[in-house]
Formats: sequence, C-alpha cells, structure tokens
Amino acid sequence: MESLKVSDYMNKHPVKFTEEMSVAEAVEKLLDTHQTGGPVVNQSNQLVGFLSEQDCLGQMIESSYYREQVARVKNIMRQDVLSIKPYSSVIELAQMMVKEKPKIYPVVDDDGRLVGSVSRANVLRAIDVQLRDGYKN
Repeated sequence: MESLKVSDYMNKHPVKFTEEMSVAEAVEKLLDTHQTGGPVVNQSNQLVGFLSEQDCLGQMIESSYYREQVARVKNIMRQDVLSIKPYSSVIELAQMMVKEKPKIYPVVDDDGRLVGSVSRANVLRAIDVQLRDGYKN
C-alpha cells in the first residue's frame, strides 16, 4: 500500500472557534456545519484547544437550568489536544485512533498553526480507496 498522507484526506476548512466565543455561538456553528467538534485557535491561528458537542452539551444543560448563557469556549474547551501533522501517515493516524479517544484530530503545521482537521470518516475513506485500488490491480 503506497503512503497515504493526512493532507490528502483532511478537511481543509474545518469549523473552528476562538476562546472568547460564547458557547451558544459555538453550538450554532457546530449545528450549521454538521461537525461534531473543532479546534480552538488564537489570533495567530495556532491551536490552543478543542471543543466537541459533548463539551457543549453539559454547558447547554446547565445554561437551560439557570436560564443564562454566559460561558465562553475557553471555560469548557479541552486544552490537552492530540494533533497530527499534514505529512503524517494515515495508517499511523488510524493506529492512534484505535488507541485514543478523539474522533477528530486537528492538523497543524510545524509552527502549530491549524491547516485542517481529519476525522475517523476521513481515515476510513482513505484506507477504503487504497484497498479498492489494490483489488483492481
């Protein structure tokens, strides 16, 4: 199987958030884009966290209970984010995904700037395409 690079299968326009964005606004972005989570970036587009539907769900329940929405993304985002480089192997990423929890990995360049995201579905598609091509030969 030839080398599959993350950059060939990643989402180059993932939903992304800022730390100061309200959780309500972040939820709207998730719903509008049909994505289950996305990276949180600073003004230099560097990865500083990750926000998932699950992170938002707890906050939205609390907001509905207290009838106020004051939380910011920075209050509920995960800061210990697993990320991947665009030149990394899809197969290596698949092996990581089997062991680790994240369904989506932010893709960052060598300076830590966001260049995309890659999901389990992207990885499955890449491997499926490779396997189909292998069977045709």
